Amino acid sequence: MTNDFFNIGTDTGIAHLQMNRPERLNTMAPAFFPLLRDAVRATADAGEARVLVVSSTGKHFSAGMALDVFGADDAFLVTGTARARLGFQEQLRRLIDCFSALDEVRIPVICAVQGGCIGGALDLASACDIRVCSADAFFTVQEVHIGMMADLGVLQRLAKIVPPGVAREMAYTGERIGAERALQVGLVNAVLPDAAATLAHAMSLARSIAAKSPLAVAGSKLALNHARDHGTAASLAQMTLLQSAIFDTDEIALAIDAWRAKKLAAFDALDAVAAR
Repeated sequence: MTNDFFNIGTDTGIAHLQMNRPERLNTMAPAFFPLLRDAVRATADAGEARVLVVSSTGKHFSAGMALDVFGADDAFLVTGTARARLGFQEQLRRLIDCFSALDEVRIPVICAVQGGCIGGALDLASACDIRVCSADAFFTVQEVHIGMMADLGVLQRLAKIVPPGVAREMAYTGERIGAERALQVGLVNAVLPDAAATLAHAMSLARSIAAKSPLAVAGSKLALNHARDHGTAASLAQMTLLQSAIFDTDEIALAIDAWRAKKLAAFDALDAVAAR
């Protein structure tokens, strides 16, 4: 599938969503958000994809929200009355949901970043499971420079990825975090020489994940997300329910046989989820 903002397709269990507006620094217009949400959810729901890689084209991963959006005569940006503010809240909830789709979708999401990951792009990247970047990459909470707080999830997720003090410094100052610093604080898992090597590394990770039981991987993501957002006792209670729901001795036997034979197992894909 191709639209004005990205291409997405699935091959051998790996879905790849690649932003395709390098001439505009892959900035995000309002239409981008529901397209992203719907494409991510539909890809995961189809069952064929076992992992999703998000990448980009051109010099920069993304410069975030297009600045001309903030100067637009758009009712969404009007907050002068109680009714307008209530409408603003609902519109913002819907925008947040578009990036939350990456976090909540049942398959892991790997983000491959080159150049700038700016403003809303960092909201997107922080909603992914794993981030890798090129040596020229940098990350910034840009919103503070234009007189607003970041509001699409980065403030809620970043402090659970990097040390809280680092997250606060980024949020309060808007200063750029370069690739090596990002690796040091845990924002990214690896730094590669350039964009091509970064995407190749992301695809290698994706192939490693796609080779595992999709049932085990999906269950692991559910457990990790729950543990991130809840205490240990609640997360262990959730684990007893989750494991009892998806424990599959046939899947385990298949994985053990393949591991012993040093070959790839032919796991069944996850069942498709019917659209509602």
